[in-house]
Amino acid sequence: MFRTYAHQIDSDARKGRGAASNAPGRFERQERAPEHDGWEIAEDMQQIRTEVSDEHPRSLINYTTSPDLPFERTINPYRGCEHGCIYCFARPTHGYLGLSAGLDFETKLVARPDAAEVLARELGRKSYKVAPIAIGTNTDPYQPIERDRKIMRSCLEVLEVHRHPVMITTKGTGILRDLDILKRMARLGLVQVGISITTLDPEIARRMEPRVPRPEKRLEVVRGLARAGVPVRVMVSPVVPGLTEAEIEAILAAANTAGASSASWIMLRLPHEVSPLFQDWLAEHYPARAARVMARLREMHGGKEYEAEWFRRMRGTGPYAAMIGQRFRLAVKRLGLDQAQPELRCDLFRVPVKPGEQLSLF
Repeated sequence: MFRTYAHQIDSDARKGRGAASNAPGRFERQERAPEHDGWEIAEDMQQIRTEVSDEHPRSLINYTTSPDLPFERTINPYRGCEHGCIYCFARPTHGYLGLSAGLDFETKLVARPDAAEVLARELGRKSYKVAPIAIGTNTDPYQPIERDRKIMRSCLEVLEVHRHPVMITTKGTGILRDLDILKRMARLGLVQVGISITTLDPEIARRMEPRVPRPEKRLEVVRGLARAGVPVRVMVSPVVPGLTEAEIEAILAAANTAGASSASWIMLRLPHEVSPLFQDWLAEHYPARAARVMARLREMHGGKEYEAEWFRRMRGTGPYAAMIGQRFRLAVKRLGLDQAQPELRCDLFRVPVKPGEQLSLF
């Protein structure tokens, strides 16, 4: 069983960040912690800054066999995410880099500048079989560094020229910078977008998702995409029991007004290192609600903080989970958001002819 992390970083140093600590990942054998040097000299605490390193992968498309996911392949332009959502289930993936799921995940980012080139090479293989690619299922492709790096945009350009279907999930307003590409792809039935809205309360959002655009800004993204003819789904994700559950109907109503055409929901998930990080966050920001939140989660996962079984990990089980599901179903039916997004087209896929290559006669 995980314990909460004892070595918290000074609050001034981590201002604007989600995690309070930087404990080593589950693969590390040693633990590092700050220690006073014994000198009675006041030292200024340096604010933690974002660092970005480059990675040059040989392949980009990840294939998944999870039966409870609506896609079978994904790509990630970035590793780590500056948005800093404390509940992010992708935090433990930083452990594979020898980094912490805590502050490292949101401050030590990895960019893949060659992503578009690698993607084009993979799509051009004779053995490649087309199916929708999901982007944003692990880390957000429209986190702040995308404004300068434009790696996500370059990947979209490759997908557009190949007429390849794509499913995008984001909280970032930066997606509107790529509206020109998305509009063209939408006219061909090649794109779906999911916008995640966890809460409408700006104070909860600021604490829980410190570098994510405010809820009203995300609703503006929904509005902008819908007006451009891009199919957009609102994702009430995650539902945090005892903290944001009361907002389900309000979020759906606001998204419906903004132009969303469908909706989905996921219950809070706390795998591996995320559980102690989230519990530390609760103790710091909402101590009076902490016990209730964790009790509800354990109730839905057979007494555990997280259950990884397929078809149960996303929603939980038991009376409370069933009640949340029923409330969601009633609300989306009333608002007309219970329709599935249009199926993405795979029949338009093509491999562009490269300079010097002979055109096919068939």
